[in-house]
Amino acid sequence: MKEQIRDFDRFVDIKFDRLRGRPVADRIFYTASELGEFGLIWMLFAALRAVRSRQGQGVARRVVTGMAIESVLINGVVKSLFRRRRPVWQTEHPLPLRRPRTSSFPSGHATSAFTGAMLLSENDPLWPVYFVVAPVVAFSRVYVRAHHASDVVAGIAIGVGLGIVGRRVLPLSPVSSSENEV
Repeated sequence: MKEQIRDFDRFVDIKFDRLRGRPVADRIFYTASELGEFGLIWMLFAALRAVRSRQGQGVARRVVTGMAIESVLINGVVKSLFRRRRPVWQTEHPLPLRRPRTSSFPSGHATSAFTGAMLLSENDPLWPVYFVVAPVVAFSRVYVRAHHASDVVAGIAIGVGLGIVGRRVLPLSPVSSSENEV
């Protein structure tokens, strides 16, 4: 199994090599990686949703709570169990990038991206935006060589699972016709 994972990681990395070094791709993926730090993009989306409606305020509270739990669980517990080495860190990156110090597995950016997207998207007509941004943030970590592709895939699966649990544990209050999203 380790060999198949290593082959998958190499395959995806080679595909990303075709994009790396292109100014537009560099800007998109490095920016996405930075916005994914500490779940920043998901907090910004939650704040925007909070100003759109009363229910959005509840969504924002749920996202903040969910992201805090996700961070403690993934960065504090799960990563310490696996201790996987990150890809070789290149000394030069075309744009600034914080060097991570935690284990590579699973990708915290991928986990938070899909947890955030799941928690934000419920009852929101803008839900496709979250599910366009989430994979860009997640796979930005492969692009910038901060994670192996298998770390990202695992992070996506965990993030979706945490989002499903978060929706059940922290349900939204029903929407009245006067509180519809703008």
